[in-house]
Amino acid sequence: MTTPASVPAGAEGGIRGTVTDRLVEANEQYAAQFSDPGMDARPVLGVAVVACMDARLDLHAALGLQLGDCHTIRNAGGVVTDDVIRSLTISQRALGTRSVVLIHHTGCGLESLTEEFRHDLEMEVGQRPAWAVEAFRDVDQDVRQSMQRVRTSPFLLHTDDVRGFVFDVKTGLLREIDPA
Repeated sequence: MTTPASVPAGAEGGIRGTVTDRLVEANEQYAAQFSDPGMDARPVLGVAVVACMDARLDLHAALGLQLGDCHTIRNAGGVVTDDVIRSLTISQRALGTRSVVLIHHTGCGLESLTEEFRHDLEMEVGQRPAWAVEAFRDVDQDVRQSMQRVRTSPFLLHTDDVRGFVFDVKTGLLREIDPA
């Protein structure tokens, strides 16, 4: 399902303009009723959640989380890349998290891509991306690889509580992946 770049006025007399205009208007309404919750950047539960950016994953609802409970790091596939290690390192060393939860999901778009995607981009724009696509065929194995990347990173202080899951986009259930 795609979202149009421009959102026409609805039956209720909604706004005209881009999706970004709609988001800015929603923020203005949010801010009008906002009160500072008095929190700092340290997650209450001491956990960082790394997950795919897929719009079907409502992590807070799926995990029973509230504002301030966790750090959430999202990218394509929920893959543990160098930038995810960077974020986890800051989360642990500067902001006190001790646990890491990795969440991939069924029907991920990275399962249909290959590293050929980078080649195609290079042909189109004349420059090869510096990053890897990190495509995969077996979601369980990719979760295992991501757990291993976290557990073996020399930058992370806390690697004993790292668990990985696959979220089923049809049922909403998590399935834990054995790291072995």
